[in-house]
Amino acid sequence: MSGISYYTEEGYKALKDEVHHLKTVERPKISAQIGEAIDKGDLSENAEYDAAKDAQGHLEAKIAKLENLLANARVIDDSNIDNSKVFILSTVRIKNIKNSSEVTYTLVAENEANLAEKKISIDSPIGKGLLGKSVGDIAEVEVPAGVIPFEILEINR
Repeated sequence: MSGISYYTEEGYKALKDEVHHLKTVERPKISAQIGEAIDKGDLSENAEYDAAKDAQGHLEAKIAKLENLLANARVIDDSNIDNSKVFILSTVRIKNIKNSSEVTYTLVAENEANLAEKKISIDSPIGKGLLGKSVGDIAEVEVPAGVIPFEILEINR
């Protein structure tokens, strides 16, 4: 995993906070579990010890993965982004031309996508279809059910 990942300021801080939590809260908790299991004696037949060591291995792998993400993370500066076209961090109000429904999405990097918060990835079919479009443009988005035309109604930051 050596690819560069792009984050908003908020997403980068959340990633740093998660790594900090894993190191300062979860790691000591697992160490304590291992210590308690060792105190119970014979490690060859100690299921608690095996479970704690397994959990420790998973935790350390997760920490390493997140630290690698942090090392390759770039924070996006949205102050210089052109508002006339859809780019990453754009909040776009679109209208499905087929059924006239409107929805507003914010385009974010893959690792910050969260549909419940109306944040979609720039790598998703809709995200790819909207990139580079201006207000009034029609984005033909290919989805598994076919092609859906979306009209760009508004672009904000």
